Amino acid sequence: MDNFIYHNYTEIVFGKGTEQQVGELTAKLGKKVLLHYGGGSIKKFGLYDRVVTALQAAGVDFIELGGVQPNPRLSLVREGISLCRREGVDCVLAVGGGSAIDSAKAIAMGVPYDGDVWDFFGANRKAAPKTVLPIGVVLTIPAAGSETSNNSVITNEDGWMKCGGSSPMVRPQFAILNPELTYTLPFSETANGVADMLAHVLERYFADTEAADFTDRLCEAAMRSILYLGPQVKRDPDNYNIRANLMWAGCSAHGGYLGVGRGTRKGREGDWGSHAIEHPLSAHYGIAHGAGLAIMFPAWMKYVYRAHLPRFVQFAQRVFDVDLPMEDPDAIVLEGIRRLEAFFKQMDLPVRLSEVGIDDAKFVEIAEQIAPVGMFHKLEQEDIIAVYRLAL
Repeated sequence: MDNFIYHNYTEIVFGKGTEQQVGELTAKLGKKVLLHYGGGSIKKFGLYDRVVTALQAAGVDFIELGGVQPNPRLSLVREGISLCRREGVDCVLAVGGGSAIDSAKAIAMGVPYDGDVWDFFGANRKAAPKTVLPIGVVLTIPAAGSETSNNSVITNEDGWMKCGGSSPMVRPQFAILNPELTYTLPFSETANGVADMLAHVLERYFADTEAADFTDRLCEAAMRSILYLGPQVKRDPDNYNIRANLMWAGCSAHGGYLGVGRGTRKGREGDWGSHAIEHPLSAHYGIAHGAGLAIMFPAWMKYVYRAHLPRFVQFAQRVFDVDLPMEDPDAIVLEGIRRLEAFFKQMDLPVRLSEVGIDDAKFVEIAEQIAPVGMFHKLEQEDIIAVYRLAL
């Protein structure tokens, strides 16, 4: 195992009715909060009213900024920063899924910073935050795991660059997780979330660190659980225990501890190449991030597996129970990938770019922008184009 430091200070408040505690929890962070959310669903289903009532009961003053879109936009982040400065806001509360949380994190980083918040994002980021506004979360979509992670992903409309930024300081101070809030989600959003959380585990699992058996098996158990829960929630969407386990799986998948000691000598646990090659697709074409990952992860596997046969054989055998002769390891791996694609299809997710109307018109342009990517298996521009073509 590699050396590592792990610290996650997010207080998780999990269970039925827990959004009622948002006022008292926010009051510990500041006196005036930015209430940040996406579209109209939190108002349509009554969550907005419950949050506002709880804030008022706790004596917390608030202003609000809605309008967060999937693949959250830098322009709204900048608007939020200006609003917070003008109104003297001292903390941020995100109500929603990963997009609302990521946008809230970026606002929280940008308010105390003298420069442009975009300085914190991208592979060649110009700065790291020295202080941030404290952040709270009421989660509505189990997917991104942003409610406890140290990451934020924002899309810059100038060039449609979708980039990540990270800092331990952007982990939320608290995250309220009530599985009941996910009952109203369309199945497509739940399915995209399942693909996202599975990809978060896969990114950490494919690392070149030896003798990390404990975290290997934690990752494998997490993946097997997600593979079980996905079809269950499709069949029985109002089952609290299924929803609860799925919400906790999404949180755990990106909380960080599944990746400790794995590739950290390179500065980041796992690979993250599949995320890097998916981000420009969702930025340029507006597809859901989870759907993009369902397409790109199997394509990435097909392209790189021969360079890492033992790891991919282990994945196929331990996660998908592939029982084929060891004399043909390629067959074992390809059957594991086939079963992964079959799972995504079972979740009504696409597994080819052609299914979401994407052709090869921008492959060269995008690959040139993002290359190189990947920590476990480095992909240069020509490799990225080849993976895209495999996904067609």
